[in-house]
Amino acid sequence: MRFLYIVILLASVNLLSESIYNFQNTEDEIRFNNLVKEIRCPKCTSGSLASSNAPISQDLKLKIVEMINNNKSDKEIKEYISERFGADSLYEPVFTEDTYFLWFAPFVLLLITLLVFFFRKTE
Repeated sequence: MRFLYIVILLASVNLLSESIYNFQNTEDEIRFNNLVKEIRCPKCTSGSLASSNAPISQDLKLKIVEMINNNKSDKEIKEYISERFGADSLYEPVFTEDTYFLWFAPFVLLLITLLVFFFRKTE
């Protein structure tokens, strides 16, 4: 009998629960989940919005939901986040003059390492 009460209790909790974020379709929900993984929490040291429960993160998630429901593109949403919280609020930096070094330094260092390795003098 206790087992039946537990099952009814768990089923009622699940049936009566409501989603925090309301989307028009499942594609929008998937977009939201991908976006919050790509955006840093403004308050946290290195966590994403998806992993943060800080009040500013919750507000930002609601703003992203609002923008998705207003048919804004991912690019427009990321631009809004960058303008509001800075370029380093995105995990994938934008390709600009300020980030050339960030994008090309690994390849230059790899090339230099390979050149040193292949052209070193053997004694």
